[in-house]
Amino acid sequence: MNQSECIGFIGGGNMAEALVKGLLNQGVSAEAIYVADPSEVRQTLMRDIYHVQVVESQKVVQSCNTLVLAVKPQMVEPVVCALATDFTAGHVLVSILAGISTQTLESLLGGPARVVRVMPNTPALIGAGAAAICAGHYAGADDLLAAENLFQAVGIVRRVDESQMDAVTGLSGSGPAYVFTIIEALADGGVKEGLSREAALELAVRTVLGAAQLVAESGEHPAVLRDKVCSPGGTTIAGLAALEDGNIRAVLIDAVSRAAQRSRELGAG
Repeated sequence: MNQSECIGFIGGGNMAEALVKGLLNQGVSAEAIYVADPSEVRQTLMRDIYHVQVVESQKVVQSCNTLVLAVKPQMVEPVVCALATDFTAGHVLVSILAGISTQTLESLLGGPARVVRVMPNTPALIGAGAAAICAGHYAGADDLLAAENLFQAVGIVRRVDESQMDAVTGLSGSGPAYVFTIIEALADGGVKEGLSREAALELAVRTVLGAAQLVAESGEHPAVLRDKVCSPGGTTIAGLAALEDGNIRAVLIDAVSRAAQRSRELGAG
């Protein structure tokens, strides 16, 4: 199997696992997937569950032309500098690091390195991810398309300008955690009103899932769908009044903004 057919992961955490799983489900051979991770637990999982090639980082670079950088943003400099020696014009680096610009990665690699930046999210673990993607200065259209195809294995992909990537990080990258909190709070409200924990959580999950699907499939704006649920003097408008009293929209908007700002801070170093 030649180098151009292989995909290597520098970092074997949850997002790398999601991508590996998606690739295998699409028929990519486990022999064509290389993973490097310092954690023995992650090494064992990747080897025993997915049967991919678990090797050192240097071996990943030497064996694969497509490299997915999936480490913590704080580790970017030592990790990427260690890769630079073996990084060639034939390689493309696909980074999923929050806040780290393509320009920073190009600089660390030295020379006209082909870099693509992606911000995925954790629902990729079940093939329901949402990712945004942009190309660095030296990456070509084929590089962007290849990375796009990679992430389409685990969800939808949207192309954006790199200037928008911090906003993507604050919205869809961090967004699942906001939704988990909303689901938990809805379930707690059900328990407060007498439902069992099991029933309340199931109803909360299915309510959020169904509402999201309705927005996606109906093509109608969320505000229009919301108004259709609100009967004059009814239960839903009473509940919405409580949300407005708590400034829920302002809080969620601020959550996205703060997460985006933190992404900018990570990029600034």
